[in-house]
Amino acid sequence: MAENGPSPKAPRRRPVRRALAIISGALALLLVLLILLWNWDWFVPLINRRASAALHRPVSIAHLHVKLGLTTTVSVDDLKVHQPDGFESEKELFASANKSTVSVNVWRYLTHKGLEIPLISIDTPKGDIVALANGKNNYSFSDPNAKPDPAPKDDSKPLELPKIGDLIITNGDIRVAMAKLKTDMHILMHTTPAQGEKDGNIVLDLKGRYAQAPISGHIVGGSLLTLTNSNHPYPIDARLENGPTYVTLRGAVDDPLHFKGTKLVLHFAGPDMALLYGLTGIPIPHTPNYSVSGNLAYTAAHIRFSNFSGKLGSSDIGGTISVDPQTKPITVDADLHSRRVDLQDLGGFIGAKPGKGESKQVSTSDRILPSQPINVPKLNSVNAHLVYKGDRIENKSTPLDNIVADIVVHDGAITINKLAFAVGDGTLGLSGALNPASNGQFDTHFKVDVSRLSVQRLMKATDTFKGQGTLGGHITLAAKGNSIASLLAHGDGGVTLVVDHGGDVSALLPDLLGLKIGSAILSAVGIPTRSDLKCFIADMPLRQGILSTNSLLLMTNNTRTLGGGTVNLRNETLDYHVVTRSTSFNVLSLPGRVNVTGPLKSPTIMPGAELIGRAAATAALAVAFPPAVLLPTIQFGVGEGSACETALGQANNAPAAGVKPGSTTGSGAATVQPGSSGKAGPQKPLNRKQVHSVWQKRLKQH
Repeated sequence: MAENGPSPKAPRRRPVRRALAIISGALALLLVLLILLWNWDWFVPLINRRASAALHRPVSIAHLHVKLGLTTTVSVDDLKVHQPDGFESEKELFASANKSTVSVNVWRYLTHKGLEIPLISIDTPKGDIVALANGKNNYSFSDPNAKPDPAPKDDSKPLELPKIGDLIITNGDIRVAMAKLKTDMHILMHTTPAQGEKDGNIVLDLKGRYAQAPISGHIVGGSLLTLTNSNHPYPIDARLENGPTYVTLRGAVDDPLHFKGTKLVLHFAGPDMALLYGLTGIPIPHTPNYSVSGNLAYTAAHIRFSNFSGKLGSSDIGGTISVDPQTKPITVDADLHSRRVDLQDLGGFIGAKPGKGESKQVSTSDRILPSQPINVPKLNSVNAHLVYKGDRIENKSTPLDNIVADIVVHDGAITINKLAFAVGDGTLGLSGALNPASNGQFDTHFKVDVSRLSVQRLMKATDTFKGQGTLGGHITLAAKGNSIASLLAHGDGGVTLVVDHGGDVSALLPDLLGLKIGSAILSAVGIPTRSDLKCFIADMPLRQGILSTNSLLLMTNNTRTLGGGTVNLRNETLDYHVVTRSTSFNVLSLPGRVNVTGPLKSPTIMPGAELIGRAAATAALAVAFPPAVLLPTIQFGVGEGSACETALGQANNAPAAGVKPGSTTGSGAATVQPGSSGKAGPQKPLNRKQVHSVWQKRLKQH
């Protein structure tokens, strides 16, 4: 009977099964309840803590939404990123947005095909980016208490950017305030949707102040997908107005994230290129109105503005400018040229006011030397090499034909390798350097070489010379200062200039100095008599801004004019006199001293005591005894003597400029003997015949 009874284990199976069923049902119920009741906001406190720790400032979101799937979408509501320590006084949050949404292709990432973000959408993003004058800013996210990291390892693997689809920005407003740049502006942004085959755009509008000047701009770029697509050129159409400066940029960039190349046309215009410093970081001297267009190309290590052309005042300007932004300071190479140039347009390069007739205000200053200080901080911001060629100088008031310049700025020092002007067959060249000293000053030395300059060309504006006489010699200057005016006011050096025999000078010039009555009248009515020029020598040392006179001689075949006195370049005044005497018997001449005094800008010219006395005697005799009126005008002559030979000998033995005139006159090539510093031993003066023989030989060369 026992063998036919039920198994003792059978009753236990039913409770186990029942328990498993209950547990499974409970888990299923809990899962259903979890799905029905799940709230992603449970993770909000965790996200806030983690984000705040990562960004080193308070971060909060109000709500979190997640839509799971092969492409997962995450959204946050009411994102707020507060200001970091030290910026609590800012009225606005560092960043905020009403809603931010990001979609990620999870399956593509899990299958190692890269990161793809099909959508980024930001509603009403706002930002407040601030940099203080002391260098502290609110956009550095490093921990201020953390120890500096060791030097990063060199990883040659290029950064792989995610593939991004649509970018949607609505009503964006980012404030940018940079104290050192004197900038406080807003960047308003939004995107436009794609229409058919036409891609969408990113649109930026600028308003506020940049570099202390009002700024406005409108920039239209391609979509974010185009920006990250290396096979699709990224289009740009931009217009900026910074104060009176106007800039446009149109074209396309090939793979802009890797700087593969550009097809851009840049145009900029304004009243003064010096105002471009705020936009470019490149110091440019003051200029007149300009308008320039050219091709802009860039790579990661090079920016090139090539084949540009336009107007600079009344001059044309063109060439190529290359910039290497990776060097410190940046490096600029400029190769510029003008077919026709007015030198007044280049006045800003020597500290003078460029252009002409632009100011309606009349200056009441007696000063004429350029006093614009050389800006040392700006010079330290760039290393530059400038080569400039002006094919033709067009200015009726100057006799110059063309200009060639080669100038280098390095570590704040200016080296003028060459600044040369052609005048007919002659040249006027300048070389020198300005080296930074203390208190914004420059230690300078300059040398001007005057070689075979046609006096007729030099006197073209006054029409006081005819013939083939040539001017040669040297001008030297060593000084400390920060402008043309201050350098001359404290300078040492001198002027040594000689004019060859070979032409005639209008009697109007020397005879008016002696008030020669008949010739002056004839010259005034356009029938000037001519006087054969024998020599002109100016040897004038400069000591601490005072230009004195070793010798100043102008000699014709019948007059001898001597000068003496000083020119004070400290206060730009004259205390000078000239005396003209006939070298032979002459009638109808009132010889004597003429005083030239007062400011350089408007000197006073007054006759000396002898001349006044003779004029008074002539007037008295004309009343008392008319036949005797000619007596005070009679000169018996001082004789030709050896004035030219003596002055020339002195200029050769101890030239005020420190360099002998050498072969800088006549038609021969200009030469300067090495070491000719004016300290050579005494030389026997040439007699008149020998001097004239040397001059004639020079004139016949070539």
